[in-house]
Amino acid sequence: MKASKVDKQTYYRGVRMIPYDLLKEVTIAMLGVLGVVLILSAVLSSPDVPSVTLQSWSKADPVDFLTTATGELGGSTLVATYGPPYNSGSAAAQSWGPLAPQQWAGVHVPVNAPNDFVLEPLTQATAGDVDLASALSTYQAASGDQQQKWLANYTTGLSTATVAADGTVNVPSGDYGPVSVLMDRMLTLARSGGLDALLLTSNHFYQTDFTRPLLFLDDGGYIANLATQQKLIGSDWGVMNETGRYPGSAWLWLYTMWYQIPPFNSPTGFLGISAANTDLAVVGVMLILTALLFLVPVIPGLRDIPRWIPIHKLIWRRHYAEIRQAAGTAKE
Repeated sequence: MKASKVDKQTYYRGVRMIPYDLLKEVTIAMLGVLGVVLILSAVLSSPDVPSVTLQSWSKADPVDFLTTATGELGGSTLVATYGPPYNSGSAAAQSWGPLAPQQWAGVHVPVNAPNDFVLEPLTQATAGDVDLASALSTYQAASGDQQQKWLANYTTGLSTATVAADGTVNVPSGDYGPVSVLMDRMLTLARSGGLDALLLTSNHFYQTDFTRPLLFLDDGGYIANLATQQKLIGSDWGVMNETGRYPGSAWLWLYTMWYQIPPFNSPTGFLGISAANTDLAVVGVMLILTALLFLVPVIPGLRDIPRWIPIHKLIWRRHYAEIRQAAGTAKE
């Protein structure tokens, strides 16, 4: 059967035809959407704050960096004595009677602060630096008591140190042994960005594990001060914020809420859990609430709440109206 041939005038009879430039319309639509996105991004998005690195820290507050590096070398920082999963310490190990999940998990991300954060990076930087190689040999050959004496003296000296215009830290004269040379090279290495790179690549093939740089940063006061300025600390609900008070992981509100209310925010703790073990208490509460949620269908009384307070019927009122209408029609 042959298709009927109809001329255009007959085919479009009664239809008002106007020219239409599809490419032009698509371009205008794309530009319009782009403009809206840019405006909303400028008004609603959070600030693009640069990442904090060991390099930026050592330049912004070299004294705090050196104080932290000295503590890492002496094994007196929080990370050095933290406990599982980093080492066998107990400074941050949380437990509640026989309940000690942190200890049960054991050490599976081993971190030796003096070696990983100071000695190993400096050892890799000894090429062409005779003074650094000599200082390392002298320090490692000394007794533990002598090392701690040098470190204590240097830490005391840092409390009155001054920072020159070029970023050099001038520490008053004292009995520091090789520590002054080690810390001078640590500062130089950090300011060049080399320390960030060495902590990322040490014992790792992939440069995506930021555990060591972050732990080093966390031991200092610089990043904590930045977090306070940006309203990111726990008492500011910071765990669910981006920078400042801009909303980030809002779904974490239920977790961080417990840290804001008694007795979880009490300095004396509660139910035998000290304030240092509050994290474990919060995790325990969330596990209980999650278990209750799973067990709602089998808990008498709790499972009847939807029947007593039928909020679902208000939300699905159109659905229930259709059911009633269908039921009435069936009776007729």
